[in-house]
Amino acid sequence: MGMRNLKGRVAVVSGSGRGIGREIALKLAREGAAVVVNDLDPEPAAETEGDIKEAGGHAVTCVGSVSEDGFAERFVNTAVETFGGLDIIVNNAGYTWDSVIQKMTDEQWDTILDVNLKAPFRILRAAQPFIKANPTEHHRKVVNVSSVSGFYGNAGQSNYGAAKAGLIGLTKTLAKEWGRYRVNVNAVAFGLIATRMTEVTADTNTTLTIDGREIRVGVNPDRMAVASRMIPFGRGGTPTEAAGAVYLLCTPESDYVNSQCLVVDAGRV
Repeated sequence: MGMRNLKGRVAVVSGSGRGIGREIALKLAREGAAVVVNDLDPEPAAETEGDIKEAGGHAVTCVGSVSEDGFAERFVNTAVETFGGLDIIVNNAGYTWDSVIQKMTDEQWDTILDVNLKAPFRILRAAQPFIKANPTEHHRKVVNVSSVSGFYGNAGQSNYGAAKAGLIGLTKTLAKEWGRYRVNVNAVAFGLIATRMTEVTADTNTTLTIDGREIRVGVNPDRMAVASRMIPFGRGGTPTEAAGAVYLLCTPESDYVNSQCLVVDAGRV
């Protein structure tokens, strides 16, 4: 299971049945952490859990929408009751539902703010009593997954950009509140990463069903070519590369890194 740099740690990773979240869960497990896996759907969550266990790691699933009332407490309690602790929180779950502002509905706005900002807030709020009551000699870690859309904005993403910018503000505030508990609170802001949301397609009607909603996804080949040319490496990142950035902020080597947002876009901006 690798170097096991996180041996004895317990991690929760939201949205870890697929894509970047899955790779984060696998990476933390390879380094020795016991992982609570989450996804909207039981099948991908079970697959990630199974892969971790097959490789000799420890994992359990907590299926459900991070936006649901009561989910945050259930997520935290799963870690504590199953593995006896909580050391790493990765708020990764999220998705986009794009539209220019004059066409964006209240439902679009509220939904994206709920999943990308309110849900992390609730998970962190639910974790606070346990963290306060159970001090450790090592540093605990929080990594909130933001986006370059929260840094620089992106046309058609006023809801998503606002949520991810808010997540950076939450990160910096909580870093000051939780420093006394020996908790490092940081964020990563991803640029173009290859996931099911960013698959190249000429079909403008490609959709995914997410939390009961049909969400349009995919990137036009011409737009992807332009975006790739703007990246010094000439390509978007992989979920494995994205997970590596999160892992860096979970290691003991980052114990004096706090209140930061690491931009992970290969130098595009």
